[in-house]
Amino acid sequence: MIILGIDPGLATVGFGVINAERGHYTVLDYGIISTPKEDTLPVRLRKVEEGVKTLIETYHPQQVAVEELFFSKNVTTGIAVAEARGVIVCTSHRLGVKVSEYTPLQVKQSVVGYGKAEKHQVIAMVTSILKLKNPPKPDDTADAVAIAI
Repeated sequence: MIILGIDPGLATVGFGVINAERGHYTVLDYGIISTPKEDTLPVRLRKVEEGVKTLIETYHPQQVAVEELFFSKNVTTGIAVAEARGVIVCTSHRLGVKVSEYTPLQVKQSVVGYGKAEKHQVIAMVTSILKLKNPPKPDDTADAVAIAI
């Protein structure tokens, strides 16, 4: 099964595409969709939509896994990220792909075995599970791959 994992954002959307077969995972691709801060919000959201659409049309995932939002400090930034996340979920659904949503705690529990794991622990486990020579960079991509796993 091909799974597209997405770490939502507005400036940077992390993505990871994996193939999961009988408990074995292989990474097909990972990276970011980025939007320049100089662009207006509608333009940035459109770029997120186009990026997700391209990924779905390229890899034909059976499932899109998206991280649920958690923000406690900057609510204004959180609202823009929530709008981008809405575009991601809507685009995936519109293209006929099942969408699953996971909290950061669920992702960490699944990948590391501990829901309050630190970022470096998640990155180390992603690198180990996928037998990568180097950790995925930037961190948004490692998070997206973890979400896919």
